[in-house]
Amino acid sequence: MSDVTATLTFTVAEDDTAEALGSGSLPVLGTPRLLAWCESATCAAIAPLLGDGETSVGTRVELEHTRGSRVGAEIEVTATSVHRDGRLHRFSVLAREADGGHVVGSGQVTRVVVDAARFLGRL
Repeated sequence: MSDVTATLTFTVAEDDTAEALGSGSLPVLGTPRLLAWCESATCAAIAPLLGDGETSVGTRVELEHTRGSRVGAEIEVTATSVHRDGRLHRFSVLAREADGGHVVGSGQVTRVVVDAARFLGRL
């Protein structure tokens, strides 16, 4: 398997806080937003592998949010492929503060490659 990886950088805004997302009462990076950023990184990593009409869907997530991040902090999220079985791709995700390198969260995200039209046709 070739090295499938992507790193995206985000800046924590007021809309990204636990307080704004309803997942807590503090003005720090909310876990739901961290999860969305991790999924975005996996989408960026898998994108070059997709054929015409294909997309990927998330099917499983394991995430540990280990450190609070203030509004204005830059967060780098890296997704690295750790397992592939046909259409199934599992990624390790690591989020860290860009300025100090402190780990903010880590985990795994599993995605499955699907035909977009066929997938939507089944809904």
